[in-house]
Amino acid sequence: MIYIGNHVSVSKGYAAMGRHALSLGGDTFAFFPRNPRGGRSKTPSDGDVAALRRLLAENGFGKLVVHGAYTMNVCAAKEEVRANSFEMLRDDLLRLQALPGNYYNLHPGCHTGQGAQAGTAQIAAALAEAVRAAEEASGMPLQNTILLETMAGKGSEVGGTFEELQAVITQAAQLGGDALAMRLGVCLDTCHVWDGGYDIRHDLDGVLRTFDRVIGLEKLCAVHLNDSKNPCGSHKDRHEKLGQGCIGAEALCAVVRHPLLQDRPFILETPNDDAGYREEIRTVREWMM
Repeated sequence: MIYIGNHVSVSKGYAAMGRHALSLGGDTFAFFPRNPRGGRSKTPSDGDVAALRRLLAENGFGKLVVHGAYTMNVCAAKEEVRANSFEMLRDDLLRLQALPGNYYNLHPGCHTGQGAQAGTAQIAAALAEAVRAAEEASGMPLQNTILLETMAGKGSEVGGTFEELQAVITQAAQLGGDALAMRLGVCLDTCHVWDGGYDIRHDLDGVLRTFDRVIGLEKLCAVHLNDSKNPCGSHKDRHEKLGQGCIGAEALCAVVRHPLLQDRPFILETPNDDAGYREEIRTVREWMM
């Protein structure tokens, strides 16, 4: 069994997100704690967070997959961009200490001409320092697991290969020790890995074996379930509705049903409105049978 849901808006508060996800048939969901394009985030009340936690427990929800802002780039060439991105990362991790036991997912970033090696080092350093700062400010160990998202490899993106993600994890662990190493994982985006050249349509088992060899399947904590508008290896990152893209329904059904991917949250990021997400959640539940 997997958990299935989609992105919902935080604009009406935390408990409202849970109610929205339930209304769509979900038992997990994702949300941006701030505007997806950056900017300030609103601090929820203790009562609102407590109400969401009760709703999640009462309805058997899986772990949530909180998403960092798209504009966050802790490995940018410009120091000002790196500094602003670091503040968003630290602030998100600190704010989410009140919602323990879940996942915080982020795009690793773009090295903007510095090279992947420099980019992985900067990402690792930012993660280690942001965790230290959030723990110091909250007075407790990190309460959630940080997930690096697999990327399509367009432009100067870091994370277009499993090896680049492993480099970040290894270097961050060297800086933050075993405690940080245990709090780092990966979110596998089906569109991104497909666009990045991993053929999950014809060789899903082989892709998972490669992931296990390079990173370890114990680090694969969540899945973004998306079809793709582009052929395998296009490096373009264009999401499509389930079954309407180049990956196809049969291959995505195999992802949902794969025995090595069970008990994880699956998040839909397809181009849909509420009605479309409700239908896709229903479809995924049928695939699970």
